[in-house]
Amino acid sequence: MTKKEIHKYGTDDGWHGVIQEGGEFPPEKDRYHLYIGLFCPFAHRANLVRHLKHLQPFLPTSIVRPWPKGEPGWRFDETYPNATPDHLFNSRFMHQLYFREDPAYKGKYSVPLLWDKKTSRIVNNESLEMLRWLPHAFDSLIEDEEIRTIDFYPSELKDKIDVITHWLTSLICSGVYKAGFNSIQEGYNEHVVPLFAALNKLEQLLHGNGGPYILGDRLTELDLLAYPTVVRFDTVYVQHFKTNLGTIRHDYPVLNNWLKNLYHNVQGFKESTDFQHIKENYTKSHKDINPLSITPMGPYPDVEEGYESDWSRLNSGQVRHPLVVEAAI
Repeated sequence: MTKKEIHKYGTDDGWHGVIQEGGEFPPEKDRYHLYIGLFCPFAHRANLVRHLKHLQPFLPTSIVRPWPKGEPGWRFDETYPNATPDHLFNSRFMHQLYFREDPAYKGKYSVPLLWDKKTSRIVNNESLEMLRWLPHAFDSLIEDEEIRTIDFYPSELKDKIDVITHWLTSLICSGVYKAGFNSIQEGYNEHVVPLFAALNKLEQLLHGNGGPYILGDRLTELDLLAYPTVVRFDTVYVQHFKTNLGTIRHDYPVLNNWLKNLYHNVQGFKESTDFQHIKENYTKSHKDINPLSITPMGPYPDVEEGYESDWSRLNSGQVRHPLVVEAAI
């Protein structure tokens, strides 16, 4: 679909461009701008890549405040801690960015959104796609070979990553929302059980591979997919989305150890995680779930300390609810 056609008919499919050499959006410094929300686990994916691949010189950010969402969507407000104005256009709301590209846009005004300043167009607003190509988008401009050769989707692990990505994204990353936003008891029951069956499987996978990452000694795309959900689990999802059949810190010692290592020891994970944005977004934006907008103080600490570097000393945990055990994947 051409840009003219998009403007005429409107789209709800979003944008799926790629920054790549020889493509429509070639890598250039001072050309692209990334819009994110620090509360959003999907925007967190792109922000993690930005930190881990040291892309800050190529991808400056504008950060929306986490609440209120309201209508017509997320807003910019530099008075809120660690939120910013829209550095490009001084927009008040995210929807204004979408309508700059497509005045008839019919989809959600979501983050992340990657903007091309040169053509005044949206490049991409799909986090899973960005996670795949963004790590190598600016390799031709990165001088440091160690940084340039960082690869989260190595050829020898692609098959494993693809298989795990399928159930990780469906049952865990999206599973918390399928359970938490469900409006009927039966629907909640239907989705909370496979969520914990998948967490049991992730715990076993981590334990079997011996850490410190999901597939062993190599940080991969899987870690960047799982982290934004797991780091929010005890802090938000357990109480807010009622995913309380278990907690990471109590029932999953291996997964908790993996989380401790990423947050405390791997540069980029803690730096991209803002618990005030995370907690206040969920508790103050979902009036149907939390009508009084009271934000719980706990748990404390947000991520426990005490990383165990000898993974052979860890025992695998699990949630033993009969329905979860029966639903093992």
